[in-house]
Amino acid sequence: MSRHQAVRNLDYEEALDEFEGEDYEEEGEADQLSAEDREAMAMGTATVQSTLGADADKVTVQQIQESLWHYYYDIEKTVSYLQKKFIAPPPAPKQEKKTKDADGFGCGGMDDKITTYDMASTSTYPVPRASSLSPASYFHGISWMNVPKSRQAVFVPPRPLPGGLLGGGDGPKLSKLQALAAARKKKTTEVNNTNDKVDRAEKRMSTLAIDESSKENQRGGLSILAKRQKLAEDSAARTQTPKSASPSQQVDAASEAVSMDVDTANELSAEDRKKTEDDCFVVSSTRPSAFAQTLFGPAQDTAAASQTYSLPYMDSSAYVPSAFSQPSPDDVVLAAQAKAGSKFDAAAKSASKKVVAKSTGSQTPNSEMKQLQLDDSAAPKNKKLDVAKEFAKSENKRSASFVVVGHVDAGKSTLMGRLLLELKYIEQHLIDRYRRQGEKIGKSSFALAWVMDQREEERERGVTIDIATNMFETEKTRFTILDAPGHRDFVPNMIAGASQADFAILVIDANTGAFEKGLKGQTREHALLLRSLGVQRVIVAVNKLDMVGWSKDRFDEISEQVTGFMKGNGFILKNVTFVPISGLSGANLVEKPADEGLSWYTGPTLIDALEDSDPMARAIEKPFRMSISEIYRSQQSQLTVAGRIESGTVQNGEALIVQPSGESASIRSIEVDADVQEWAVAGQNVNIGLYGIDPIHVRVGDIISTKAAPIETSDRLTMKVLAFDHLMPMPVDVHRGRLHAAGRVEVIPAVLDKLTGATVKKNPKIVQPGKVARVVVKLDSKVPLEAGQRVVLRSGGETIAAGLLE
Repeated sequence: MSRHQAVRNLDYEEALDEFEGEDYEEEGEADQLSAEDREAMAMGTATVQSTLGADADKVTVQQIQESLWHYYYDIEKTVSYLQKKFIAPPPAPKQEKKTKDADGFGCGGMDDKITTYDMASTSTYPVPRASSLSPASYFHGISWMNVPKSRQAVFVPPRPLPGGLLGGGDGPKLSKLQALAAARKKKTTEVNNTNDKVDRAEKRMSTLAIDESSKENQRGGLSILAKRQKLAEDSAARTQTPKSASPSQQVDAASEAVSMDVDTANELSAEDRKKTEDDCFVVSSTRPSAFAQTLFGPAQDTAAASQTYSLPYMDSSAYVPSAFSQPSPDDVVLAAQAKAGSKFDAAAKSASKKVVAKSTGSQTPNSEMKQLQLDDSAAPKNKKLDVAKEFAKSENKRSASFVVVGHVDAGKSTLMGRLLLELKYIEQHLIDRYRRQGEKIGKSSFALAWVMDQREEERERGVTIDIATNMFETEKTRFTILDAPGHRDFVPNMIAGASQADFAILVIDANTGAFEKGLKGQTREHALLLRSLGVQRVIVAVNKLDMVGWSKDRFDEISEQVTGFMKGNGFILKNVTFVPISGLSGANLVEKPADEGLSWYTGPTLIDALEDSDPMARAIEKPFRMSISEIYRSQQSQLTVAGRIESGTVQNGEALIVQPSGESASIRSIEVDADVQEWAVAGQNVNIGLYGIDPIHVRVGDIISTKAAPIETSDRLTMKVLAFDHLMPMPVDVHRGRLHAAGRVEVIPAVLDKLTGATVKKNPKIVQPGKVARVVVKLDSKVPLEAGQRVVLRSGGETIAAGLLE
């Protein structure tokens, strides 16, 4: 049998009978309660009955079980519900008695058939009960022909409106004779109106004369207007108190208007017709309402709004209205300087005018265009100072920068926030405000970290993303903090921070398991990068040691493992210091704690270890080089670049070149640690205001050098590197501070000996980890790098090698 025949022969009623649900309902009713529910129901019923005591007879078992099921076997709620509902229900509110109408009759005088409609079902208002009197009893004892006057109704006619009824209703129906008379009257009125218009036009033309008679006509016109206005006022006064006519008079007037005699169809004389028209068209007007007077009446005399406003300080005795009417002292000085400067430029301007005057007739437009140039008068002059001698004579505090590195969540930002708080460089109320803000997003413990992490994304994610900087001073040194990110995704930013530092603080989490995890992760990589970038001095801050009870054994264990690791990577152990601290509580940061748990430690505090760290040697005698780490516009709207001077010196007015763009610029201002100075030297963090360059030619990572000794650019680099991972011809990223460029390891000429540098193997296909090799990297674009600079090679998010350019 085919499928179509099976569907055609299908009995739908038989198929649907199987799903009527009767069997399922019976099974559902039988198995409604599980064994656990039946047991709980039985116990609950017995408990409720014992609790109710003598009142248990007032409720049924079914009511008790329904209440228990509704309240999920809650005995208290079940007993309370049964007492309120069945045992002792609250008394019903008393209904107020319905009062009858003032005349003694209610609304119940309807017929029984009408009162069968239940108004209470559709209305929320109380419905009065039907009266027991029958309708026939209303007229009991009254004779139909002799109704007493006390029972008779008195009809009062409505009061007529003063101005008549509103609207355009039709009048009474006219007879044929009345309609004929009205048509003749209308025709005569049209003829008279036409004649009146002609006469009126002739009279007005006669008044157009330039003599004294025109004045008389004007006076006559004005007198007519005055009479009309007076008549209108009299009519308005008469209509203010209209008298109501009696009913008999109104009936007579209506009958006279409706019924018209046949004689009215005859022609009327002209005088009678005019008199009739005047009588018919006089309309008495009422006094205008208050609303009409407001809309169409004359404007009220209101005082003009004052355009001056008295301020509170004007009432003071020290107030002087013309305090700023004269030039300020600064304006006077600037005007004098401008006047003095114009004297010196007068000779140059006159000379240039003479040259232009001589060549006016012979020059072409092209030669004139060549003479156009930018005005460099705003550029400051170069004083050509001997910056090295000036620096040697200066008595400023020494300056040092340190970078804070370590595994993610080791507490680096919190440690720096607590250090600034302990040194009184931030106030406690700022931390309290950050804590309140953190509570709204569930990060109240990040209040100290937010001192360094200022970006909204960093606060939302709870990790440092970019380099955060801050400053503080001690008696000996002016420090710059470089808080580096610990997450592996932001290692390039950590490289940028470490390249600007003199020494580093390596933060380690002392909690069980956290140190071991970090040593296999970013702690190891950060230590390798510090060594590759030339950072020799390292302070190892063992953080969160209070979480393990200031355990000396834990501190010694961490110190041994880190010491062995750093020794294997080329660090000098005398330049490595271990300090136990608590970044959250501030223990052993500035002062030694009084806690007996740390009595075994006799070393320096963290701030003492920082002051004992000497900054790196300054390469003052080398040519000027500075890597741009930030670009912004100052308050004076000038292009400003920030960074750390790697080598050389610089001063105001000096000419620079920005690479790789090759554009030239001049220095307008120099700020060293937020102080304006005339010069700066290597090792200082500076903000340099540039002049004479388009901002599109300046980017983060570019190198600034002087015109006298510019840095060269190249897209092919030869370097000697130490391999941290397997190195072979492969795509790599070259990092140098903020500069990073994509390229490829093109050739590996040789594997070198670590100590002597001699060639061990030529043209290897692969370099094993821990080996030193010479490699050639081909870049996608030219970059400003030169021999002797340290670079880092990364690939696939991992640091694979680091070394020096040759």
